[in-house]
Amino acid sequence: MTQAQLEALLQQLTERLAAALRTEPFDLRVGQQVGAELVQAHIASAEALGRTIEVIQLRLIRDLGLVADEVEDRMARLLATVATGYARALRDRTLDEQEAIRRAAMMARAQAERALRDSEARFRHQATHDPLTGLPNRALFTERLTAALGEPGRGADRVGVCFLDLDRFKVVNDTLGHQVGDSLLVSVAQRLRQALGEHLVARLGGDEFVILVERTGCTEDAVKVAEAALTAVSEPALVDGHELTVSASIGIVERPVVGTTPMELMRAADSTLHWAKAAGGARWSIFDADRNRRELARYALSAAIPAALDRGEFYLDYQPLTSLRDGRVLGLEALVRWRHPERGVLRPDSFIGLAEETGLIVRLGSWVLAEACREARRWPAGRDGAPFVSVNLAVRQLHRPGLVQEVQGVLGQTGLPPERLQLEITESTMMSTVEEPVRALRVLNDLGVRLAIDDFGTGYCNLAYLRDLPVTELKVAGEFVAGLRAPADDPRSRTDERILASLVSLAHALDLTVTVEGVETGDQADRLRAIGCDAGQGWHFGRPAPAAQFLNLPA
Repeated sequence: MTQAQLEALLQQLTERLAAALRTEPFDLRVGQQVGAELVQAHIASAEALGRTIEVIQLRLIRDLGLVADEVEDRMARLLATVATGYARALRDRTLDEQEAIRRAAMMARAQAERALRDSEARFRHQATHDPLTGLPNRALFTERLTAALGEPGRGADRVGVCFLDLDRFKVVNDTLGHQVGDSLLVSVAQRLRQALGEHLVARLGGDEFVILVERTGCTEDAVKVAEAALTAVSEPALVDGHELTVSASIGIVERPVVGTTPMELMRAADSTLHWAKAAGGARWSIFDADRNRRELARYALSAAIPAALDRGEFYLDYQPLTSLRDGRVLGLEALVRWRHPERGVLRPDSFIGLAEETGLIVRLGSWVLAEACREARRWPAGRDGAPFVSVNLAVRQLHRPGLVQEVQGVLGQTGLPPERLQLEITESTMMSTVEEPVRALRVLNDLGVRLAIDDFGTGYCNLAYLRDLPVTELKVAGEFVAGLRAPADDPRSRTDERILASLVSLAHALDLTVTVEGVETGDQADRLRAIGCDAGQGWHFGRPAPAAQFLNLPA
């Protein structure tokens, strides 16, 4: 209350007390009512009662002109009832407040307990289910799979898993945004749930889904589920105003329950999914134990390459590039070998592909380059000079920044003249539209390093582009020589011969020398010499071996 409101209230209460003093019969209840109203008006501090009685007494005597001895008895009794009413009202209010506090505390506790139960429940619609699609998540799927594998002999002797991944889903996210991507995942989840209602469909994360096929009788049961899933996913979907059509790849594993674990089953399904992806997607693949063992062996071999380099298990053999005019060894191509401690000597086709897939080809290629240059520096010079060494350059090496500096460093450390190093680049690599690798090759060419296109004729080379490349030699793929093993009047033989003659003519028109790979017989060498080829390489001139075998060096 404001000061004016407080004074008006007190004035009213005082007048009621004054009236009570004069009224017959004398009614003490007025005092109790006044005391209660003081409390109701929140005049309830420690000093409020005493100060109020003091003020009322003074006002009654001074302002109303009452003589104390006339009303002394009534005044005392009336003020006592005011105090009594005040005290009772204050007590009742205190009790009411305590009750309200108790009830509020009980309500707050009940609300807190309910909120805790709701939170725990949500932690459990979140611990076992995917928040985006509402499907079971990895935890619930693993729980169900574990239970399925733990029931052999009770109608669950076999089990199947279909591991599904959307094809090129990243394109949707990158082009239309993650919101559209999420909406597409929700749509896919709904379709899978509708099409495969009797089976557990879970989302593992991202665009990966997995289907548990319990109590299978054979692999065909899991295949039918996979085909139904592919059909459901491939149906066009209208997502946020975009009509989208997606496909999926599925890895299928179906096997007896006995002898397997959830981890083994999921690992096998994941590997099989990658096989389906590698085959082009939009299909399913079935787990193949033999293929899986080969894949694991390849992985183990790949993982062993760095340590093998450190232990010096790699070495070089060479194959001569021989002049078709006078039989002179023009150069030697370095061919890397791996002396594996358990598997014996491995040829490049056993590990080069792995090194390229993992990026280890950069380190391995650097070692080959350095070792080849180091060994070539010791080769003796004949009357026409020492032969050059030819080293294959992988795609990753060519695109790696610092290629020029690496080659310069190797030549400087080994002392090999630049003109005695030839780098071989595949035709498809040379056709790259990236300017930086071509610029690096031009710098190397300016330094005097020889550059050759390997396997020419298999990569659909743009001839106009070839004119501008810093290349000194074409190495024609051995496929064109195969036909020359037939008699000269054989139609295929004549065709291959004409193709080779055209390639030689083209190369010479561009001031390039031509080396033909895959020469295995003397007759082939004679026919290549007749059409103008400059050099040949193949078993006819020597199988891969240490350089000493071709250069009269001590072994």
